Order: sequence, then structure tokens, then C-alpha cells
Amino acid sequence: MTDASTLQQQCTNDNIDPARAAAFQVALGQQPSVKAGAPLPPFFHQLYFWEPHPPHELGRDGHPAVGGLIPDMGLPRRMWAGGKLTFSMPLIAGVGAEKRTSCESVQHKTGRSGPLGFVTLRHEIWQNETLCLTELQDLVYLPDEISGPSKPTLVPARQDAETISAVSFTSTLLFRYSALTFNGHRIHYDTDYARDVEGYGGLVVHGPLLAQMLMLKAQDELGPLTRFSFRATAPLIHSETASLCRKGRDLWVQGPDGRQCMVAQA
Repeated sequence: MTDASTLQQQCTNDNIDPARAAAFQVALGQQPSVKAGAPLPPFFHQLYFWEPHPPHELGRDGHPAVGGLIPDMGLPRRMWAGGKLTFSMPLIAGVGAEKRTSCESVQHKTGRSGPLGFVTLRHEIWQNETLCLTELQDLVYLPDEISGPSKPTLVPARQDAETISAVSFTSTLLFRYSALTFNGHRIHYDTDYARDVEGYGGLVVHGPLLAQMLMLKAQDELGPLTRFSFRATAPLIHSETASLCRKGRDLWVQGPDGRQCMVAQA
């Protein structure tokens, strides 16, 4: 594990344009309600604090090449594995904010598919000199896809949900979310790359998009959130219909074959 104190901090500023949040609401099929001065829905900060990189600084998967906060571990495949969020104050649209990012930890492990790298980033978002939210973002770096038994064992989703919401995805929604979050990861919009290079059955639904839908469900059914954690357990392909499930403060995403794709707690 690498001590976070040895790594630098990155600061990014954004004006929190309400038009971007409203566009995301439209992409989700909602009526646009975010205007200047209004609080952002939870996790909508993912739409902001872009860090554009020129083409020569991108890896083959479309992500910025590792380096700086994230060391190069020689592993070409990246996945957003999960995260933990603490909501202290709502972010206000149209008001400048600062995101401060540092590296909490870097770990090297060996799994059935070979070497793995685990990175945890800490994000703090401040507005008007007030800490609004803290996010621990867990990333996993993997070797190239290997055929055979190295694929992860699928876990069946629990069957005791109190509420269930069916949700479907289109390549258009995935493209719009990639654009709104300035996410260049090719598994979300380049079918040939997702299938032929990384071994998926089609375009992969963004982990944070699934987490976003769970957070909106939790807020609708439980009220304002003060914390939320989630962990991705299996990929969901854009052609698959999923179920957003909740029992108490436990939430999860179930694939059409009954597999568990994400677990969360509000």
C-alpha cells in the first residue's frame, strides 16, 4: 500500500452550470428541474470537474493514461469498482465549487486472472468554503481479458426486495452519459472494442450510472441522503433490462438472468 501523504493533490474548479444537470435529467427521461440556485440531486457532481486530456495523453481504452495521482501498474483495463459518499451539504447549481482529489491507497494483488491493482481516490467538493461532500472512489486495474475459467463467478441477487423498478438502457443513453461526464472509456460506446478487445458481450453500462439510478431511487423512497456506498459485482450490458431493488436501506441491481450486478447501502 502506498501512503497517500506521499502523493500529490489535484484541485479542479467548476461553475456547476445548471444546464448540464438539466440535460442529464432529460437524458434520464425526467423533466428538467435544476436551475441556478437549486440544489443538485445526489451524485450529479459526476457531471462536473472535467479534466480534458489531448489525444496523445490517452490510453488505448480512452481513459487518460495513468501517472500523477495514479501510478502505472502495467495493467491496461480499468473498472470503477465502487465508492462511498458522505453528503454534508447540497451542492448548489450556478455557484462555483472546487474538487480536491488525493490518492488514499494503491495496492497490488494477484487474482485468478493474474495481477490486479486497486486504487482508492479521495474527492472533497467545497463550495463557499464549506465541505459539501466527500467521496472515496475505488478503481481496479486488470490485465487483458483471458478466456476460460478466469472469469468471475456470478452471484445471484437476493430475492426479498420490498420495491422493484425495471430499467432499460440504450446506446444513446450510454453515449450521452459518457459525453456529460467527459468519460472516454470505449467500453461504453465502441462495441467492437468492448467485444473484441475487452471481451464483453456488448456495450457496458457505466457503474456510476447504475449507482446514480440507485441513489435517485433511494432518495425518492427514503428521503434525503446523508451517505451512500456501492460496489459493482458484475457488468451489465446495454441491451439487458435490469431491476433496481430495495429492502430497507439495502439496494441492488439485478440482471435479467437473476445475477447481482451492484449492491449498495443508503
